[in-house]
Amino acid sequence: MRRASGNMKISNGLMIDGTGKPPIPDACLLIQDGLITYAGPAQEAPHCEGDWPEIDAAGGTILPGLVEAHYHPTYFNVAALEDLDTKYPVEYVTLLAAYNMKLALECGYTAARSGGSLFNIDVWMKKAINKDLIPGPRFVAAGREICGVGGLMDWNPDFRKIGMEGLVILINGPDEARAAVRTLVKDGCEWIKTYPTGDAAAPDTNDHHTLCMTFEEMHAVVQTAHNHGLKVTGHCRANEGIKNALRAGYDAIEHGTFMDQEALDLLLSRDVPCVPALYFEQASIIHGPEFGMPQAVIDAHQETLDAGAESARMILEAGGTLGMGGDYGFAWNPHGDYAKELSFFVNFVGFSPVDTIKCATLNGAKIMGMQDEIGSLEPGKLADVLVVEGNVVENISILEDRANLLVVLQGGHLKAGRLNGGPARSAEYC
Repeated sequence: MRRASGNMKISNGLMIDGTGKPPIPDACLLIQDGLITYAGPAQEAPHCEGDWPEIDAAGGTILPGLVEAHYHPTYFNVAALEDLDTKYPVEYVTLLAAYNMKLALECGYTAARSGGSLFNIDVWMKKAINKDLIPGPRFVAAGREICGVGGLMDWNPDFRKIGMEGLVILINGPDEARAAVRTLVKDGCEWIKTYPTGDAAAPDTNDHHTLCMTFEEMHAVVQTAHNHGLKVTGHCRANEGIKNALRAGYDAIEHGTFMDQEALDLLLSRDVPCVPALYFEQASIIHGPEFGMPQAVIDAHQETLDAGAESARMILEAGGTLGMGGDYGFAWNPHGDYAKELSFFVNFVGFSPVDTIKCATLNGAKIMGMQDEIGSLEPGKLADVLVVEGNVVENISILEDRANLLVVLQGGHLKAGRLNGGPARSAEYC
């Protein structure tokens, strides 16, 4: 992805630098050739000689580009299981994923980590984005996911003879786990996403307290992935599944829902990041009835929400690493609503806006392995920057509306925002 050339100055705004430090009023950001050279109080900024085109933040907020740390680019208005893997051909899913990538950037998400993708679509999307062929966030790809046979993601009945190969690789035992990882290595993935536990969505077979992989399978995944320089994460709701993942050497935990003190201690011992993805649960509770969601499933989502919020608070208070993002692309939790996760963490979970922004910027960059390049407004980092109309500290929900984004910079290039023509029309998938 090419950096911009030349100089740029952004001033007259409140700066949240992404590090968790207090906001800086009347701040100034200086950018040269796509890199940040100064970020701080305007009165302390170095003198700028020559041509420095200036962006007036108009009293709004200057902050780092957001990071969606659990992103499913190939999910598209999912309302039933077949919407995930059999409703559309791969060619059309690829086009939908390209739209979702563009939409994420327009929503201020300049970077994202895949939480799983149909086929290898996200691998190839990353290549196209990096070559500036299509717009989208800086990306870390995961490709297909790994699940135990009969586990949460194994729902197509055998009599249909259609398998699950487009969405997941099913395994039975450590040898098949190793083979699955090697397939994903060959596919070009960077993260290996697994399903150690079930979920509220499957109360009769693989609920949120059920284990869907053995410890031996999980350990085999980690050994093989780490041998090839890949990282491993997992959909972990059940407490025992969380602990199995941490003992097996997982590099991140998705959800971390029912976490006890022992699980927290294991998490903190290696500073393993967790992405709770909680707004999905709230959206399921609110909108589930209109989509025919059984009451048992809605009740389980409520249990997941309450326990997940408590786990997130435990991790934050203990100094652990939390990322923001999760499971957008469902009919009741659509792409484009990404920033609702941030509002939810402030208004429901109880995080401060500054802590939430850190989770959604620097922590997300850390999870991606890019904390030295993006995630905060610091000299030497890439100029992935948002300029937002309004005070995000006073009202974080302004990030939910793309119309409030004045500027979305990626490597110093103006990629979206009102100064780039305004937000795009929302798509209606069919």
